[in-house]
Amino acid sequence: MIAFVRGEVAAVTLSSAVLEVGGVGLELMCTPGTLATLRVGRQATLPTSMVVREDSLTVFGFLDEDEKSIFEIAQTASGVGPKVAQAIVAVMRPDDVRRAIATEDVKALTRVPGIGQKGAQRIILELKDRIGPPVGVHHPAAAESAGAPWRDQVQQGLVGLGWSAKEADKAVEAVAPEAGDAPDVGALLRAALRTLSKA
Repeated sequence: MIAFVRGEVAAVTLSSAVLEVGGVGLELMCTPGTLATLRVGRQATLPTSMVVREDSLTVFGFLDEDEKSIFEIAQTASGVGPKVAQAIVAVMRPDDVRRAIATEDVKALTRVPGIGQKGAQRIILELKDRIGPPVGVHHPAAAESAGAPWRDQVQQGLVGLGWSAKEADKAVEAVAPEAGDAPDVGALLRAALRTLSKA
């Protein structure tokens, strides 16, 4: 089990980062929010979770231990694999996930790509006793703006990939009509990059 990775950031792509550890480039699958904090050539330490399948071995990287723990707990719910668990931490902060489960807020969970009404109800039912209460301070303003967290994530992702904040804001506005009710942060980030490459 790889608990964390520390090394120089060798590359940042749309969905992953490569950290050089002892001469070996280790690819970590990360959310746009995590990727936005990384800079090529700088040192980084990321908590990690390794997912082993018959045909693959994937390492996921996180912003902090709290995000990692939500990712791992989410996968204990039936029907939730690493992709959906990663989408949960990409769209919602750890405390927002705990709050949604504690208050049985199905609507908040269905904002995550890959989670429908029934899936959200199952997650709430199965994780309610396991996930624990929110640990941070509740910010009502943050909860109100939670409807469009994709904007911040796409903007941060673009800035992390080297675009200026102004360019990133323009691209976010350009792809906003595509967001719909259940925004797919990855798809919106790719669409935003396409608009920037045309410009």
